[in-house]
Amino acid sequence: MIYILLAVAFSVAVSVLLKLARRANIDIVQAVATNYVVASLMAWWLLGATPQAAIDAPATWPPLIALGIFLPAIFVVLAHSVRTAGIVRTDVAQRLSLFVSLFAAFVFLGDTITAHKALGIAIALVAVFCVLWRKGSAEKGGWWAPLLVFAGFGAIDICFKLVAQAGAGFASALLASFLIALVPCWIAVFVRAGTGKASLAWRNLAFGVLLGAFNFANILFYVKGHVALPDSPSLVFASMNVGVVALGTLAGAVGFRERLSPMNWLGIGLAVAAIAVMA
Repeated sequence: MIYILLAVAFSVAVSVLLKLARRANIDIVQAVATNYVVASLMAWWLLGATPQAAIDAPATWPPLIALGIFLPAIFVVLAHSVRTAGIVRTDVAQRLSLFVSLFAAFVFLGDTITAHKALGIAIALVAVFCVLWRKGSAEKGGWWAPLLVFAGFGAIDICFKLVAQAGAGFASALLASFLIALVPCWIAVFVRAGTGKASLAWRNLAFGVLLGAFNFANILFYVKGHVALPDSPSLVFASMNVGVVALGTLAGAVGFRERLSPMNWLGIGLAVAAIAVMA
């Protein structure tokens, strides 16, 4: 379980970094671009990954290209959501996004709906509504960023499923998607630098190195958790998702004093219940 605990810690650490980015005056576009350089190098070094297997399968190209767009875009949205809606709402929305891909699996990919899957989806939808509920005009409009996180991470999971169906291994697909994501990221960095909107700065790149290391460590330890417990995928799944919800709530509510209403707390409880139903 040490791998799962580390995966949980690094997942929440990414949200904490994004929360601190604005205070440190970090340009998030430069940080995200650097993050994918670091993540690509770590995938090659630690997983021995090469993108060839994913690239050689023609059926992988549409979902890989989609991943190259979605991955950096969702990172920017994630950063905005953490700043405006908070770590708690953002992390819960990200964890519940698995139900988007679950719904798509039986609507578009031929999966079979079962009673417990339907129940899990229903509870998750109610949980999302409760978690994103924010009362008061000062907070009006603060729901859309975590909602995009919910939908965006679900779309990313669907793309990875499509790549896997085309026969590409996880490590190969992961590295290929990182390399494709580099292209729009660095185009945006150089365009913004050239137009004077955001000059290249070492602090942004250094922050991106840290972000990339934490982001990849989250993925690496989650994969190692599945390898260490090959006969207990449900335990790994539940531990990871409930752990992130719990630690994210602790970090946001205690560490950053994010205000949560009774409705939000109900949503957090329902999120855990939805994950438990699926596990």
